[in-house]
Amino acid sequence: MSNHLMRHRITTALLVGVVLTASATAQTTAQDQAAKFRLQLNEVQAQEAAQQARLQQLEEALKPENIANSLAGVGSTHPEELREQRRRQLEKERAGVRTQLDQLASSRTRLEAALAAANARAYQESARGPEGVAKGPQVSPIESSTGTAANRPHKPGRKSRHKHPRRSARNVHPAAPVNH
Repeated sequence: MSNHLMRHRITTALLVGVVLTASATAQTTAQDQAAKFRLQLNEVQAQEAAQQARLQQLEEALKPENIANSLAGVGSTHPEELREQRRRQLEKERAGVRTQLDQLASSRTRLEAALAAANARAYQESARGPEGVAKGPQVSPIESSTGTAANRPHKPGRKSRHKHPRRSARNVHPAAPVNH
């Protein structure tokens, strides 16, 4: 019986260890997320640059003189049909490249927003310190129940911080004539 109990304890300990390890690796910090977003953003920007270069090539190839030059070695009884076919092919490819550029631009915008949010979370985590990362965002009981200090209503009887300075005998100008 004690052998069975010992096996059960070891199995439980191993299971708890595996669960804790899995949860620790599953939790990525905001810094890790920001680094991943930066890598993805760099990849998207590289793809965008490549597609822009390809678009410029297509724009150049679509010029009538370049279409005619590309078909100069091809003999045909109807060269105008070949030129029109080549122009349609290039325009179709250009439309596909523009579509990809639009998709990459929206991906870039999303990644920039996600990166900004991850950077903000990383800053907040660094401000809380290592123990704050595990706990998550901290909200003080006062903020959670009544809002921030700026949102609390003014209580009568409290001294305002914006009072005029009190007049005292020192504030009276000594050279001022006194009428008696």
